[in-house]
Amino acid sequence: MLLIKNIKKLIQCEQEPVEQPKRGAQLSVLDTIDNAFLITEDGVIKAFGPMDRLDKYMERVSDNTKPRGLETLDAAGKIVMPAFCDSHTHLVYAGSREMEYSDKLRGLSYQEIAARGGGILNSANLLHNTSEEELYRQSVHRAWEIMSFGTGAVEIKSGYGLTPEDEIKMLRVAKRIGEETPLTVKRTFLGAHAVPERYKGRREEYVNEIINEMIPVIAAEELADYIDVFTEEGFFSVEDTDRIFNAGIKYGLRPKIHANQMSFSGGVQVAAKYGAISADHLEFTAKEEFEALKKSGTIATLLPGSTFFLEMEYAPARDMINYGLPIAIATNYNPGSSPSGDMKFMMALACLKMKLTPEEAINAATINGAFAMNLGESHGSIAVGKKANLLITKEIPSYEFIPYAFTTPLVDTLVMNGKVIGML
Repeated sequence: MLLIKNIKKLIQCEQEPVEQPKRGAQLSVLDTIDNAFLITEDGVIKAFGPMDRLDKYMERVSDNTKPRGLETLDAAGKIVMPAFCDSHTHLVYAGSREMEYSDKLRGLSYQEIAARGGGILNSANLLHNTSEEELYRQSVHRAWEIMSFGTGAVEIKSGYGLTPEDEIKMLRVAKRIGEETPLTVKRTFLGAHAVPERYKGRREEYVNEIINEMIPVIAAEELADYIDVFTEEGFFSVEDTDRIFNAGIKYGLRPKIHANQMSFSGGVQVAAKYGAISADHLEFTAKEEFEALKKSGTIATLLPGSTFFLEMEYAPARDMINYGLPIAIATNYNPGSSPSGDMKFMMALACLKMKLTPEEAINAATINGAFAMNLGESHGSIAVGKKANLLITKEIPSYEFIPYAFTTPLVDTLVMNGKVIGML
Protein backbone atom coordinates (compact mmCIF):
# COMPACT_ATOMS: atom_id res chain seq x y z
CA MET A 1 0.00 0.00 0.00
CA LEU A 2 1.24 3.48 -0.91
CA LEU A 3 0.05 6.67 0.81
CA ILE A 4 0.76 10.04 -0.80
CA LYS A 5 -0.09 12.76 1.72
CA ASN A 6 -0.13 16.55 2.00
CA ILE A 7 -0.66 16.89 -1.75
CA LYS A 8 -0.82 20.59 -2.58
CA LYS A 9 -3.35 19.92 -5.33
CA LEU A 10 -4.69 16.63 -6.67
CA ILE A 11 -5.94 17.20 -10.20
CA GLN A 12 -8.11 15.34 -12.71
CA CYS A 13 -10.25 13.71 -10.03
CA GLU A 14 -13.38 11.66 -10.82
CA GLN A 15 -16.01 11.07 -8.16
CA GLU A 16 -18.14 9.25 -10.73
CA PRO A 17 -16.69 7.16 -13.60
CA VAL A 18 -16.38 9.05 -16.88
CA GLU A 19 -17.51 6.86 -19.76
CA GLN A 20 -16.70 9.16 -22.67
CA PRO A 21 -13.92 11.57 -23.60
CA LYS A 22 -14.40 15.21 -22.69
CA ARG A 23 -15.62 17.40 -25.52
CA GLY A 24 -16.39 21.04 -26.14
CA ALA A 25 -16.98 23.01 -22.93
CA GLN A 26 -16.28 19.88 -20.82
CA LEU A 27 -12.59 20.26 -21.69
CA SER A 28 -12.47 23.38 -19.53
CA VAL A 29 -13.55 21.47 -16.43
CA LEU A 30 -10.73 20.13 -14.27
CA ASP A 31 -11.79 18.72 -10.91
CA THR A 32 -9.22 19.22 -8.16
CA ILE A 33 -8.77 18.73 -4.41
CA ASP A 34 -6.51 20.97 -2.32
CA ASN A 35 -4.42 19.54 0.54
CA ALA A 36 -5.21 15.99 -0.44
CA PHE A 37 -4.17 12.39 0.11
CA LEU A 38 -4.19 9.42 -2.26
CA ILE A 39 -3.82 5.73 -1.46
CA THR A 40 -2.94 2.94 -3.86
CA GLU A 41 -3.02 -0.82 -3.32
CA ASP A 42 -2.31 -3.74 -5.65
CA GLY A 43 -1.50 -1.36 -8.50
CA VAL A 44 -4.76 0.63 -8.44
CA ILE A 45 -6.09 3.75 -6.77
CA LYS A 46 -7.81 2.72 -3.54
CA ALA A 47 -8.92 6.07 -2.11
CA PHE A 48 -8.34 9.82 -2.28
CA GLY A 49 -9.73 12.95 -0.71
CA PRO A 50 -8.95 15.95 1.54
CA MET A 51 -6.31 15.41 4.23
CA ASP A 52 -8.84 16.01 7.00
CA ARG A 53 -10.51 12.70 6.03
CA LEU A 54 -7.32 10.63 6.03
CA ASP A 55 -7.36 9.62 9.70
CA LYS A 56 -10.91 8.30 9.50
CA TYR A 57 -10.09 6.35 6.37
CA MET A 58 -6.98 4.80 7.92
CA GLU A 59 -8.92 3.86 11.07
CA ARG A 60 -11.54 2.11 8.95
CA VAL A 61 -8.86 0.25 7.00
CA SER A 62 -7.07 -0.78 10.22
CA ASP A 63 -10.32 -2.10 11.71
CA ASN A 64 -10.83 -4.36 8.71
CA THR A 65 -7.36 -5.38 7.65
CA LYS A 66 -3.93 -4.30 8.71
CA PRO A 67 -2.28 -2.22 5.94
CA ARG A 68 0.38 -4.30 4.24
CA GLY A 69 3.82 -2.72 3.95
CA LEU A 70 2.57 0.86 4.03
CA GLU A 71 4.90 3.21 2.13
CA THR A 72 4.41 6.96 2.56
CA LEU A 73 5.35 9.87 0.31
CA ASP A 74 5.02 13.48 1.45
CA ALA A 75 3.91 15.66 -1.49
CA ALA A 76 3.81 18.98 0.34
CA GLY A 77 4.01 21.81 -2.18
CA LYS A 78 3.62 19.35 -5.05
CA ILE A 79 0.89 18.54 -7.54
CA VAL A 80 -0.25 14.98 -8.20
CA MET A 81 -2.00 14.09 -11.44
CA PRO A 82 -2.53 11.08 -13.69
CA ALA A 83 0.47 10.20 -15.82
CA PHE A 84 0.23 11.42 -19.41
CA CYS A 85 -1.42 9.21 -22.04
CA ASP A 86 0.45 9.63 -25.33
CA SER A 87 -1.86 8.16 -27.96
CA HIS A 88 0.26 8.60 -31.11
CA THR A 89 3.95 7.71 -31.36
CA HIS A 90 6.44 6.00 -33.65
CA LEU A 91 8.68 5.16 -30.70
CA VAL A 92 10.21 2.05 -32.32
CA TYR A 93 12.71 3.14 -34.95
CA ALA A 94 16.39 2.75 -35.80
CA GLY A 95 18.99 5.49 -35.96
CA SER A 96 18.10 9.13 -36.53
CA ARG A 97 17.55 11.60 -39.36
CA GLU A 98 19.36 14.77 -38.35
CA MET A 99 20.85 15.14 -41.87
CA GLU A 100 17.31 15.62 -43.17
CA TYR A 101 16.94 18.31 -40.54
CA SER A 102 19.85 20.08 -42.21
CA ASP A 103 18.13 19.66 -45.60
CA LYS A 104 15.00 21.19 -44.13
CA LEU A 105 16.97 24.16 -42.85
CA ARG A 106 18.29 24.63 -46.41
CA GLY A 107 14.73 25.00 -47.63
CA LEU A 108 13.61 21.51 -48.71
CA SER A 109 10.02 20.53 -47.89
CA TYR A 110 8.96 17.29 -46.21
CA GLN A 111 7.67 16.05 -49.59
CA GLU A 112 10.92 17.01 -51.38
CA ILE A 113 13.03 15.19 -48.80
CA ALA A 114 10.83 12.10 -49.18
CA ALA A 115 11.11 12.26 -52.99
CA ARG A 116 14.92 12.12 -52.65
CA GLY A 117 14.72 8.84 -50.73
CA GLY A 118 14.59 10.45 -47.33
CA GLY A 119 11.76 10.49 -44.86
CA ILE A 120 9.97 7.26 -44.07
CA LEU A 121 11.95 5.29 -46.67
CA ASN A 122 15.20 6.35 -45.03
CA SER A 123 13.95 5.06 -41.67
CA ALA A 124 12.79 1.84 -43.35
CA ASN A 125 16.27 1.23 -44.72
CA LEU A 126 17.89 1.89 -41.34
CA LEU A 127 15.44 -0.42 -39.60
CA HIS A 128 15.91 -3.21 -42.14
CA ASN A 129 19.64 -3.22 -41.40
CA THR A 130 19.15 -3.24 -37.61
CA SER A 131 18.74 -6.46 -35.64
CA GLU A 132 15.66 -6.94 -33.51
CA GLU A 133 17.75 -6.90 -30.33
CA GLU A 134 19.47 -3.65 -31.29
CA LEU A 135 16.12 -2.14 -32.29
CA TYR A 136 14.78 -3.04 -28.85
CA ARG A 137 17.83 -1.53 -27.15
CA GLN A 138 17.37 1.80 -28.92
CA SER A 139 13.60 1.86 -28.48
CA VAL A 140 13.46 0.87 -24.81
CA HIS A 141 15.81 3.77 -24.09
CA ARG A 142 13.15 6.08 -25.56
CA ALA A 143 10.49 4.33 -23.51
CA TRP A 144 12.30 5.19 -20.28
CA GLU A 145 12.88 8.70 -21.62
CA ILE A 146 9.15 9.37 -22.07
CA MET A 147 8.47 7.98 -18.61
CA SER A 148 10.94 10.54 -17.25
CA PHE A 149 8.71 13.19 -18.88
CA GLY A 150 5.67 11.79 -17.04
CA THR A 151 4.09 9.44 -19.59
CA GLY A 152 2.45 6.29 -18.25
CA ALA A 153 0.59 4.92 -21.29
CA VAL A 154 1.65 5.05 -24.92
CA GLU A 155 0.57 3.91 -28.36
CA ILE A 156 3.40 2.64 -30.58
CA LYS A 157 3.02 2.26 -34.34
CA SER A 158 4.90 0.16 -36.84
CA GLY A 159 5.39 1.66 -40.30
CA TYR A 160 9.16 1.84 -40.72
CA GLY A 161 9.37 -1.79 -41.79
CA LEU A 162 7.34 -1.84 -45.03
CA THR A 163 8.03 -5.56 -45.45
CA PRO A 164 6.17 -8.36 -43.67
CA GLU A 165 9.30 -9.35 -41.75
CA ASP A 166 10.27 -5.84 -40.65
CA GLU A 167 6.76 -4.73 -39.71
CA ILE A 168 6.50 -7.83 -37.52
CA LYS A 169 9.92 -7.07 -36.04
CA MET A 170 8.75 -3.59 -35.04
CA LEU A 171 5.56 -4.84 -33.42
CA ARG A 172 7.44 -7.53 -31.50
CA VAL A 173 9.72 -4.84 -30.10
CA ALA A 174 6.70 -2.70 -29.14
CA LYS A 175 5.12 -5.70 -27.43
CA ARG A 176 8.32 -6.40 -25.52
CA ILE A 177 8.47 -2.79 -24.29
CA GLY A 178 5.00 -3.30 -22.82
CA GLU A 179 6.14 -6.50 -21.13
CA GLU A 180 9.52 -5.33 -19.81
CA THR A 181 8.84 -1.75 -18.71
CA PRO A 182 6.12 -0.28 -16.46
CA LEU A 183 4.52 1.45 -19.46
CA THR A 184 1.06 0.49 -20.65
CA VAL A 185 1.54 -0.04 -24.40
CA LYS A 186 -1.01 -0.17 -27.20
CA ARG A 187 0.26 -1.33 -30.60
CA THR A 188 -0.81 -0.16 -34.05
CA PHE A 189 -0.03 -1.77 -37.42
CA LEU A 190 0.89 0.99 -39.90
CA GLY A 191 2.15 -0.94 -42.92
CA ALA A 192 0.46 1.74 -45.06
CA HIS A 193 2.90 4.45 -43.98
CA ALA A 194 4.64 4.79 -47.35
CA VAL A 195 5.07 2.78 -50.55
CA PRO A 196 8.46 1.00 -50.42
CA GLU A 197 10.99 1.32 -53.23
CA ARG A 198 10.37 -2.22 -54.43
CA TYR A 199 6.78 -1.24 -55.23
CA LYS A 200 7.55 2.15 -56.76
CA GLY A 201 4.78 2.99 -59.21
CA ARG A 202 2.79 -0.09 -58.09
CA ARG A 203 1.04 1.13 -54.96
CA GLU A 204 -1.99 -1.13 -55.43
CA GLU A 205 0.25 -4.21 -55.38
CA TYR A 206 1.75 -3.08 -52.08
CA VAL A 207 -1.76 -2.60 -50.66
CA ASN A 208 -2.45 -6.20 -51.75
CA GLU A 209 0.63 -7.34 -49.80
CA ILE A 210 -0.56 -5.49 -46.69
CA ILE A 211 -3.99 -7.11 -46.95
CA ASN A 212 -3.01 -10.62 -47.98
CA GLU A 213 0.34 -11.15 -46.22
CA MET A 214 0.84 -8.71 -43.37
CA ILE A 215 -2.57 -8.39 -41.69
CA PRO A 216 -3.26 -12.15 -41.32
CA VAL A 217 0.11 -12.85 -39.68
CA ILE A 218 0.02 -9.82 -37.39
CA ALA A 219 -3.50 -10.71 -36.28
CA ALA A 220 -2.64 -14.38 -35.78
CA GLU A 221 0.32 -13.45 -33.55
CA GLU A 222 -1.80 -10.83 -31.71
CA LEU A 223 0.82 -8.17 -32.33
CA ALA A 224 -1.50 -5.19 -32.88
CA ASP A 225 -4.58 -3.60 -31.36
CA TYR A 226 -5.22 -1.12 -34.17
CA ILE A 227 -4.67 -0.59 -37.88
CA ASP A 228 -3.63 2.76 -39.35
CA VAL A 229 -3.15 4.32 -42.80
CA PHE A 230 -1.35 7.50 -43.89
CA THR A 231 -4.15 8.85 -46.08
CA GLU A 232 -2.53 11.68 -48.02
CA GLU A 233 -1.64 12.64 -51.57
CA GLY A 234 1.58 10.88 -52.52
CA PHE A 235 1.02 8.19 -49.90
CA PHE A 236 -2.32 6.30 -49.76
CA SER A 237 -5.70 7.20 -51.22
CA VAL A 238 -9.16 7.04 -49.68
CA GLU A 239 -9.78 3.93 -51.80
CA ASP A 240 -6.62 2.28 -50.48
CA THR A 241 -7.68 3.16 -46.94
CA ASP A 242 -11.13 1.65 -47.52
CA ARG A 243 -9.60 -1.65 -48.60
CA ILE A 244 -7.09 -1.78 -45.75
CA PHE A 245 -9.62 -0.88 -43.07
CA ASN A 246 -12.07 -3.47 -44.35
CA ALA A 247 -9.37 -6.14 -44.18
CA GLY A 248 -8.18 -5.07 -40.73
CA ILE A 249 -11.66 -4.99 -39.24
CA LYS A 250 -12.24 -8.57 -40.36
CA TYR A 251 -9.26 -9.54 -38.20
CA GLY A 252 -10.41 -7.50 -35.20
CA LEU A 253 -8.14 -4.49 -35.73
CA ARG A 254 -9.94 -1.21 -35.03
CA PRO A 255 -8.98 1.72 -37.31
CA LYS A 256 -6.94 4.79 -36.48
CA ILE A 257 -5.83 7.17 -39.22
CA HIS A 258 -3.20 9.74 -40.21
CA ALA A 259 -5.55 12.27 -41.82
CA ASN A 260 -5.48 15.73 -43.37
CA GLN A 261 -1.93 16.59 -42.38
CA MET A 262 -0.94 18.22 -45.68
CA SER A 263 -4.23 18.66 -47.54
CA PHE A 264 -7.97 18.06 -47.45
CA SER A 265 -7.33 14.40 -48.22
CA GLY A 266 -10.70 12.85 -47.40
CA GLY A 267 -9.06 10.94 -44.58
CA VAL A 268 -11.36 12.35 -41.91
CA GLN A 269 -14.45 11.20 -43.79
CA VAL A 270 -13.16 7.65 -44.23
CA ALA A 271 -12.17 7.57 -40.54
CA ALA A 272 -15.72 8.59 -39.59
CA LYS A 273 -17.18 6.01 -41.98
CA TYR A 274 -15.39 3.19 -40.16
CA GLY A 275 -15.80 4.58 -36.64
CA ALA A 276 -12.05 5.01 -36.19
CA ILE A 277 -11.07 5.44 -32.55
CA SER A 278 -9.05 8.51 -33.53
CA ALA A 279 -8.16 10.68 -36.50
CA ASP A 280 -4.73 12.22 -36.06
CA HIS A 281 -2.91 15.35 -37.37
CA LEU A 282 -5.92 17.27 -38.81
CA GLU A 283 -4.11 20.46 -39.79
CA PHE A 284 -6.40 20.74 -42.84
CA THR A 285 -9.92 20.54 -41.42
CA ALA A 286 -13.05 22.67 -41.55
CA LYS A 287 -16.76 22.38 -40.89
CA GLU A 288 -17.32 19.32 -43.13
CA GLU A 289 -14.60 17.40 -41.27
CA PHE A 290 -15.84 18.64 -37.89
CA GLU A 291 -19.32 17.34 -38.64
CA ALA A 292 -17.99 13.93 -39.71
CA LEU A 293 -15.95 13.63 -36.51
CA LYS A 294 -18.86 14.74 -34.33
CA LYS A 295 -21.27 12.19 -35.79
CA SER A 296 -18.80 9.31 -35.54
CA GLY A 297 -17.43 10.05 -32.06
CA THR A 298 -13.90 9.71 -33.44
CA ILE A 299 -11.39 11.55 -31.25
CA ALA A 300 -9.49 14.37 -32.95
CA THR A 301 -5.87 13.78 -31.94
CA LEU A 302 -3.64 16.80 -32.46
CA LEU A 303 0.13 16.56 -32.87
CA PRO A 304 1.58 20.03 -32.32
CA GLY A 305 5.17 18.76 -32.20
CA SER A 306 5.03 17.84 -35.89
CA THR A 307 3.39 21.12 -36.83
CA PHE A 308 6.10 22.97 -34.91
CA PHE A 309 8.95 20.98 -36.47
CA LEU A 310 7.59 21.18 -40.02
CA GLU A 311 6.64 24.86 -39.59
CA MET A 312 3.07 24.32 -40.77
CA GLU A 313 -0.23 25.90 -39.80
CA TYR A 314 -1.58 24.38 -36.59
CA ALA A 315 -4.78 22.37 -36.50
CA PRO A 316 -7.82 24.57 -35.69
CA ALA A 317 -8.18 23.28 -32.15
CA ARG A 318 -10.19 26.25 -30.89
CA ASP A 319 -12.76 25.76 -33.66
CA MET A 320 -12.90 22.02 -32.89
CA ILE A 321 -13.60 22.67 -29.22
CA ASN A 322 -16.25 25.25 -30.05
CA TYR A 323 -17.86 22.67 -32.35
CA GLY A 324 -18.13 20.23 -29.46
CA LEU A 325 -15.45 17.75 -30.53
CA PRO A 326 -13.34 15.59 -28.21
CA ILE A 327 -9.66 16.39 -28.73
CA ALA A 328 -6.50 14.68 -27.51
CA ILE A 329 -2.87 15.80 -27.64
CA ALA A 330 -0.02 13.40 -28.47
CA THR A 331 3.67 13.72 -29.31
CA ASN A 332 3.97 11.81 -32.62
CA TYR A 333 7.47 10.97 -31.36
CA ASN A 334 9.39 9.97 -34.50
CA PRO A 335 12.77 10.64 -36.13
CA GLY A 336 11.55 12.72 -39.07
CA SER A 337 8.90 15.21 -38.04
CA SER A 338 8.68 15.20 -34.23
CA PRO A 339 11.86 14.03 -32.48
CA SER A 340 10.41 14.66 -29.01
CA GLY A 341 8.44 12.54 -26.58
CA ASP A 342 7.82 15.34 -24.07
CA MET A 343 4.08 15.65 -23.46
CA LYS A 344 4.59 18.79 -21.35
CA PHE A 345 6.12 20.53 -24.35
CA MET A 346 3.17 19.41 -26.50
CA MET A 347 0.83 20.96 -23.93
CA ALA A 348 2.80 24.22 -24.08
CA LEU A 349 2.52 24.27 -27.89
CA ALA A 350 -1.20 23.52 -27.67
CA CYS A 351 -1.66 26.46 -25.31
CA LEU A 352 0.57 28.94 -27.14
CA LYS A 353 -0.16 28.01 -30.75
CA MET A 354 -3.63 26.44 -30.62
CA LYS A 355 -4.93 28.70 -27.83
CA LEU A 356 -5.99 25.92 -25.46
CA THR A 357 -6.31 26.79 -21.79
CA PRO A 358 -4.14 24.83 -19.31
CA GLU A 359 -7.27 22.94 -18.22
CA GLU A 360 -8.08 21.94 -21.79
CA ALA A 361 -4.49 20.89 -22.43
CA ILE A 362 -4.38 18.72 -19.30
CA ASN A 363 -7.64 16.99 -20.23
CA ALA A 364 -6.41 16.43 -23.79
CA ALA A 365 -3.10 14.96 -22.57
CA THR A 366 -4.59 12.65 -19.93
CA ILE A 367 -8.18 11.41 -20.00
CA ASN A 368 -8.82 12.05 -23.70
CA GLY A 369 -5.47 10.52 -24.64
CA ALA A 370 -6.53 7.46 -22.65
CA PHE A 371 -9.82 7.22 -24.56
CA ALA A 372 -7.89 7.54 -27.83
CA MET A 373 -6.22 4.23 -26.87
CA ASN A 374 -9.41 2.64 -25.49
CA LEU A 375 -7.95 3.01 -21.99
CA GLY A 376 -10.45 5.50 -20.60
CA GLU A 377 -11.82 3.01 -18.08
CA SER A 378 -8.42 2.38 -16.51
CA HIS A 379 -6.12 5.35 -17.21
CA GLY A 380 -6.01 9.11 -17.55
CA SER A 381 -7.70 10.31 -14.36
CA ILE A 382 -7.76 9.94 -10.58
CA ALA A 383 -10.58 7.52 -9.76
CA VAL A 384 -11.02 4.60 -7.38
CA GLY A 385 -10.18 1.37 -9.20
CA LYS A 386 -8.15 2.98 -11.96
CA LYS A 387 -4.53 2.03 -12.54
CA ALA A 388 -2.21 3.91 -10.19
CA ASN A 389 -0.09 5.63 -12.86
CA LEU A 390 0.68 8.99 -11.30
CA LEU A 391 2.93 11.96 -11.90
CA ILE A 392 4.19 13.87 -8.86
CA THR A 393 5.66 17.24 -9.70
CA LYS A 394 8.40 19.12 -7.98
CA GLU A 395 7.24 21.98 -5.77
CA ILE A 396 5.44 24.33 -8.16
CA PRO A 397 3.00 27.21 -7.62
CA SER A 398 0.06 25.90 -9.68
CA TYR A 399 -0.96 23.43 -12.39
CA GLU A 400 -0.88 26.31 -14.90
CA PHE A 401 2.88 26.30 -14.31
CA ILE A 402 3.14 22.93 -16.11
CA PRO A 403 2.63 24.19 -19.69
CA TYR A 404 3.97 27.65 -18.77
CA ALA A 405 7.47 26.42 -17.80
CA PHE A 406 7.84 24.52 -21.05
CA THR A 407 11.52 23.55 -20.77
CA THR A 408 11.76 23.16 -16.99
CA PRO A 409 11.94 19.55 -15.76
CA LEU A 410 9.00 19.28 -13.38
CA VAL A 411 8.61 15.54 -12.72
CA ASP A 412 9.83 14.65 -9.25
CA THR A 413 8.44 11.12 -8.92
CA LEU A 414 6.55 8.73 -11.15
CA VAL A 415 4.27 6.05 -9.72
CA MET A 416 3.57 3.25 -12.18
CA ASN A 417 1.19 0.42 -11.37
CA GLY A 418 1.28 1.58 -7.77
CA LYS A 419 5.09 1.36 -7.50
CA VAL A 420 7.36 4.33 -6.99
CA ILE A 421 9.72 4.71 -9.93
CA GLY A 422 11.43 7.78 -8.50
CA MET A 423 13.73 10.06 -10.48
CA LEU A 424 14.38 8.64 -13.94
